[in-house]
Amino acid sequence: MEKNQLPIVGIICDQEIIGPHPFHIAGDKYIQAIVKASNCTPILIPALGNTPAIQQLITRLDGLLLTGGYSMVDPLHYQTTPADAETKLDTARDSTSLPLINAAIEHGVPLLGICRGFQEINVALGGSLHQKLHENGHYLEHRENKSLTLEQQYGESHSINLTENGKLANILGKTHTQVNSLHTQGVNNLAEHLSIEAFAEDGLVEAFSIDTAITFAMAVQWHPEWKVEENQDSTKLFQAFGQACRAKQNTRENNG
Repeated sequence: MEKNQLPIVGIICDQEIIGPHPFHIAGDKYIQAIVKASNCTPILIPALGNTPAIQQLITRLDGLLLTGGYSMVDPLHYQTTPADAETKLDTARDSTSLPLINAAIEHGVPLLGICRGFQEINVALGGSLHQKLHENGHYLEHRENKSLTLEQQYGESHSINLTENGKLANILGKTHTQVNSLHTQGVNNLAEHLSIEAFAEDGLVEAFSIDTAITFAMAVQWHPEWKVEENQDSTKLFQAFGQACRAKQNTRENNG
């Protein structure tokens, strides 16, 4: 590998039907955050399922980003009752991302989950989700108001408390901040080997890290990728991820 090349970060794709055909897509805001704040080279990982090609790919990555999305994790991965008929699912992504999460941990690949990606990590490690927080009765309204502009939807929505001396608190240099909120689902039972890094004022888990990971492995429920350079917290988070990716790149290069 040539020196001074940027670390390579794989970004999970959603599978969407556009017209009559399936496409593998990822949001531009996630790609731009990896380029601008993490200073890494993004590549898109198609939602092909747990294939040998996908498993081979993880050994060549310096980082893995699990993005938000418009679909929900299929609840059959954590319970026996199927989702409501109107729930948008992406089983192709589920069958790709869930095994990739465990492979990334096994191979020491830095991992960052956002929104759906946050929920995927919890499910992949054995946790469960509230499918409709707004029907639970114990939580604030965490969904976006789709009648508002994008600027308003991604504006600060509520406060979070960060675990004192936690990994995320150390990255951000604070124990309290404001975040946006655009999600319908959330953590019900937190998976084993996950440590809470932040929670909302209503008690909902907003960030966690993976205890068994040997490198950066963290997920947040909000959207730090939105205009990442205009928010110091978001910039710091993606920079920390990028630093871990560079460390992984150096390890791969040194090992031949």
